[in-house]
Amino acid sequence: MQQPRLVISGLSGGSGKTLVSLGLSRLFARKGLTVQTCKKGPDYIDYAWLALAAERPAACLDPYFLDDDALLRHFLRVCAKGRPDIAIIEGNRGLFDGRDLEGSCSTAHVARTLKAPVVLTMNCAKMTRTAAAIVAGVANFEPDVPLAGVILNNVAGERHGTMLRRAIESYTDIPVLGVLPRLRKNPLPERHMGLSLDAADDEAFAVLDALADVLEEHTDAGLFLSLSRTAPSLPDPPAEEAPNVSVSSRPRLGYVRDKAMWFYYEENLDALRDAGAELIPLSLFDDAPWPALDGLYLGGGYPELYADEISASPHLSEIRTLSLSGRPIYAECGGFMLLCDALLLDDGPRPMAGLLPASPRFFRRPQGLGYVTARVVGENPFHPRGLSWRGHEFHYSRCEWPSGPLPFCCLELAPGTGMYEKNGVHYDGLLTRRTFACWTHLFAPAVPHWAKNFVDACRKPTSDEPERS
Repeated sequence: MQQPRLVISGLSGGSGKTLVSLGLSRLFARKGLTVQTCKKGPDYIDYAWLALAAERPAACLDPYFLDDDALLRHFLRVCAKGRPDIAIIEGNRGLFDGRDLEGSCSTAHVARTLKAPVVLTMNCAKMTRTAAAIVAGVANFEPDVPLAGVILNNVAGERHGTMLRRAIESYTDIPVLGVLPRLRKNPLPERHMGLSLDAADDEAFAVLDALADVLEEHTDAGLFLSLSRTAPSLPDPPAEEAPNVSVSSRPRLGYVRDKAMWFYYEENLDALRDAGAELIPLSLFDDAPWPALDGLYLGGGYPELYADEISASPHLSEIRTLSLSGRPIYAECGGFMLLCDALLLDDGPRPMAGLLPASPRFFRRPQGLGYVTARVVGENPFHPRGLSWRGHEFHYSRCEWPSGPLPFCCLELAPGTGMYEKNGVHYDGLLTRRTFACWTHLFAPAVPHWAKNFVDACRKPTSDEPERS
């Protein structure tokens, strides 16, 4: 399979790789090319922006979740669906930054696995000849990671850019692909969990088009396409088996996707569809009643930003009814907060669905951040007891509990923060009836039992209805 592809990386966070990834993706999409965007690392917000830029879903490529063979297969499947003209893979942190001294799970690891040329973005503020030393060091640090070119970012002016370019091209054989000027203000809106995506689509596209304009003016887009086509061919993707599911046995599985709740991996939704579900998009902010549902998936998001509106939403009572009737509900992070007694904000509590005894309190700094490994210690409809699986957490809230014993949790995290710590062990995953809630986000391709178990649970009857045939 010949798939043009590039990894966009940097020396560290803040180097400009997101600006370049979004700008290039939007620029190529505007030119009529099919662009497949990907992101290394767990980051719903960057995924959403990348998807908007390319006008097609972005994919997650994370070697913590998938081993090398699975990572490559996932990339091949994603590209086989749309046959993109170019795949743009945004890295995270610095190119070689991983989980240990050997750099496991780094962006370099992904580039090596996918045999993808790397474009390095460099913040060149207050730097000239030293840039050449840095580029030379990066090119030789892991020689099997193909450094194809460098983009100079945050450049003070034409003279500064010329000095940087001459130094790099004199002391290394790495081409300079573009020189981006120092921008007067950050063109990307930000908030406590990263890039903001509150704006209406027209405003978001205006931001993306502005980034594309910067890349079009200060780089040669043709060079990026040429470099992407130097990537060696990859194996053909494995044949996909069509799900053997009859239309009559497809349970109706709702998922809330609105301005407050939109943290979903597209792969998770695809896995639920492949397992046989009919997915029904829902909103907390519509007045119309929700349709009849066999189950509900609540992803993450920003419920604290819309707490007053959510607290007044009639759909909270519908969620309670679903849970009390025994229909399966799976909630992650923001979805878990929605099921709690209340959200505790600086100016007071906001009542939520009241299905779980916790009351998350919001803070200005992360209270749980990073990869986790979850060991299942309690029976539940979604995860087999005794199994371990990998996920991640990123939340600015910490649970407060009513007086008395802490509730039993189904997951032990190591590493991880979870809902509470007891005797040195961190716990996550509350279960009531068939409603399961946790801080931990999962990535369905790395937790293959989840989608099937969820959809099977939707097919099983509650106490007041017959089993589906």
